[in-house]
Amino acid sequence: MKLIKLFLTLALIFQTLSATETTNDDAKLKKMIGRMLLVGFPNENINENSEIVRQIKSYELGGVILFDRFYSDRNKTKNISSPKQLQELTSKLKSFSTKPLLISVDQEGGKVARLKPAYGFSVTPSAKQISTLHVKEAKAIYNAQAQMLKESGINCDFAPVVDLAVNPKNIVIYGLERSYGSDSKEVVKYAKIFMDSLDSESIFSVLKHFPGHGSSLSDSHKGFVDISDTWSEIELEPYIELIKSNDVSMIMTAHVFNSQLDSKYPATLSYKVNTELLREKLGYKGIIISDDLQMNAISEHYSLEERVTLAINSGVDILLFGNQLAIQDIDELVEVILAQIKNGAISQKRVSDSNKRIEELHKKRKKL
Repeated sequence: MKLIKLFLTLALIFQTLSATETTNDDAKLKKMIGRMLLVGFPNENINENSEIVRQIKSYELGGVILFDRFYSDRNKTKNISSPKQLQELTSKLKSFSTKPLLISVDQEGGKVARLKPAYGFSVTPSAKQISTLHVKEAKAIYNAQAQMLKESGINCDFAPVVDLAVNPKNIVIYGLERSYGSDSKEVVKYAKIFMDSLDSESIFSVLKHFPGHGSSLSDSHKGFVDISDTWSEIELEPYIELIKSNDVSMIMTAHVFNSQLDSKYPATLSYKVNTELLREKLGYKGIIISDDLQMNAISEHYSLEERVTLAINSGVDILLFGNQLAIQDIDELVEVILAQIKNGAISQKRVSDSNKRIEELHKKRKKL
């Protein structure tokens, strides 16, 4: 009798879990998909009739990414022109969303900064420059930047970069002074200062670019990047140390191909990299976000259907579509992912798991 009761109890638990992971309600599924999307949009100002507002309301979008200029026209303002304008934009974005919305930027400092002095924001040195400073100076600089982001309504910064400066010929990391150096201990030290400053203002930090972009010889924005012959395991060290600290909420994967880790797929689309290495071997439990899925490194080699399917199945929780390098219709994007779920190419459990992680991310922030 005891065994029968145990069996019935386990069966009930299994049914309950299954019910939370599957649904035939397309509207509900679309909102679950929407929570996994972080997108760019072309407006400096928005209102209730703006397309991005409709998308936020329709799909409960997980987040947006803001840029100061259009990639195709550097003279044309996209989302950021002044502190006051940015405050008004982010305030409206939050007001139109019924769920917590990630409002993100790439604000590393140096050459990678969307909030620029030219628009009235304070300047932040590059990672390379920061690495020459005393810890107290670095803290003061990053505290000031975090406060600036907070005042601007930004709650997610795609930083710090923890790529190692191991290749002087690297143009996208070394050449732009985005790395704290070649010594992983120094990289971890300054990255942690950056992370702590953001955390003090309730801003999510995002480590990038896993599993390491510092040894590459080309730029993933422009085309295929193969690091198989230049990458080494030392590039994992910053991630290993920072994950141990339990302070990492989000990690961005890179569009780099590394046959040492996966002989078929680049990191963003690789189950071996994102699940087997990052989650299982390194013990990471937080959010995995893709680098921009419109970058030429993968958009030239994989269809939209292939990109989203492989990325989600690899373990990516949030798909980034910056709408800088190309324009992606969000309605089409949702429909493509929905079709892949309904035909079984993407399991509802994977979508449910990512939604749970995203929910936990925001719960964690509320507790701070």
